[in-house]
Amino acid sequence: MENRSMATATPENKDSFATSGNADDKQSKAFVNDNEKGGIKTMPFILLNEICEKLAMVGFSKNMVNYLTQQLHMPLTKAANTVTNFNGTSSLTPLLGAFIADSYAGKFWTITVSTAIYLAGMIVLTLSAALPQLRPPPCAGDQVCQEANGSQTAVLYLSLLLAALGSGGIRPCVAAFGAEQFVEEDPTQPKKTWVFFNWYYFALGVSILLASTVLVYIQDNVGWSWGLGIPTLAMALSIIVFLIGYPLYRNLDPAGSPYTRVLQVSVAAFRKRKIPSISDPKFLYVNEELDASISTDGLLHHTKQLKFLDKAAIVTEEDSLKSSEKPNFWRLNTVHRVEELKSILRMLPIWAAGILFATSNAQQNTFSLQQANTMERHLTKYFVIPSASMSVFGMLSMLITIVLYDRLLVRVARRITGLERGINFLQRMAIGFFIAIIATMVAGFVEVKRKHAASASGLIDSPESTIPISVFWLVPQYSLHGIAEAFMVIGHLEFFYNQAPESMRSTATALFWTSISVGDYTSTLLVTLVHKYSNWLPNRNLNKGKLEYFYWLLTLLQALNIVYYLICAKFYTFKPLSHKTEHVEGIELTTQV
Repeated sequence: MENRSMATATPENKDSFATSGNADDKQSKAFVNDNEKGGIKTMPFILLNEICEKLAMVGFSKNMVNYLTQQLHMPLTKAANTVTNFNGTSSLTPLLGAFIADSYAGKFWTITVSTAIYLAGMIVLTLSAALPQLRPPPCAGDQVCQEANGSQTAVLYLSLLLAALGSGGIRPCVAAFGAEQFVEEDPTQPKKTWVFFNWYYFALGVSILLASTVLVYIQDNVGWSWGLGIPTLAMALSIIVFLIGYPLYRNLDPAGSPYTRVLQVSVAAFRKRKIPSISDPKFLYVNEELDASISTDGLLHHTKQLKFLDKAAIVTEEDSLKSSEKPNFWRLNTVHRVEELKSILRMLPIWAAGILFATSNAQQNTFSLQQANTMERHLTKYFVIPSASMSVFGMLSMLITIVLYDRLLVRVARRITGLERGINFLQRMAIGFFIAIIATMVAGFVEVKRKHAASASGLIDSPESTIPISVFWLVPQYSLHGIAEAFMVIGHLEFFYNQAPESMRSTATALFWTSISVGDYTSTLLVTLVHKYSNWLPNRNLNKGKLEYFYWLLTLLQALNIVYYLICAKFYTFKPLSHKTEHVEGIELTTQV
């Protein structure tokens, strides 16, 4: 058996990206047309869609545990698990949305249709809050409350399902769609994608800030029908504004199912598992023309990791390849396609490190909120801070950190490291992990302080009474979580977009959300197990529990997690791309991408 190369070019060849004259003309025209679209002018239309989604999502989820316990009369642990399950599902559905966007519909239409589905869910949710027959009767004092019946709960779950499905199309696509409006290698567009991600998350922070203050206040003091109706109207407006911006967008055509390509490489490598490996990667199959639609940023170099997958790119006599024919991808793949799969596999350990961060962060919407419910929340004699609005301190610290990072830290770090972004995304994530550990540890000590105040006041057995301790004792844990999020979450998002193969960027952004999803489900599992096998998390009286032990358990798990992360980061191999040469109106632009 002879192993022979059918490659049309190799990465080492300086002319490996040269094409025919006609192809150059088409490519140049496409590049010029792309430069006429996209850029900063598209950002208001794109970011408004995401801001409205966050207003709707956060405006409910931040206060959902209060809605479920006070309006639907759910037990605390069931309500907490419902919140984390909803958040987890909303972060898992992006895999489906990313698949549809990358494979068939493209990002624009996926965002549009998903926003409409989300809107339908918000309408159902608003109706469930507005119509008395869709929730149980109110109760007061020591009266035994009637929990929501099956039909009322079904309406709630239907609205949450529609919202989760809609979110699945918005979350993975908006970030990737927005980043695609900036051409990294184009010198006429000074904005870089790492700047976009900072301000993308800043816009989200502003929307979360509004949801955590204005909307939560309306929900607690005006009514849930208004508190949910306002973000519903905002979501409807976002569809209109997003469609108006259509002529300005850079729209990249979907390049086919990335999941299919991943499966094809896996099957081809398995079929050829008994074939001896090739020591020289120059003899692996490369076909620039075949990969043109999925490698506009440049072809991926061969890497030495995961060598068993290289067998999918070994040409054998059984492949009977002719120059005018496409290979059978279930038997033979190009080096670029093999490296796509390798890139995704290399990202998974870093992906896994984000799970426990999300688990820790999930407590801010559940048990931290219940802590706030028991504490003194009066700012003045007549104004009481809504417990769900305590997250405003996390948002403010996150927003301030983003601005300082972008305007100060990057410039200082750039002088030291020589990197344009100051520090790379792996270093940024490590800082976030460390701060999150401190945040969870502090939360445990604050809970000890809260229960000591309850004991000193004789209120241990009075879960409905207000403990004479200021709610502002919770500010440190919220603020530290916000600072940690500014470092870790943005770094995580940037990591997935930057290191993913270009044809899988929606899928990679979906991976970012799935780490949050798994983190929320991990929270549900931990809460369920701790509640079942200990007295740390009681349903009705938090004063009699041991919430501080639960926080310190999370602190220990996160400490182990950061050790795991640092090991993964040390041995991580960055995505290798070839040089790319573009010709625009006679000007040659050569970049390292």
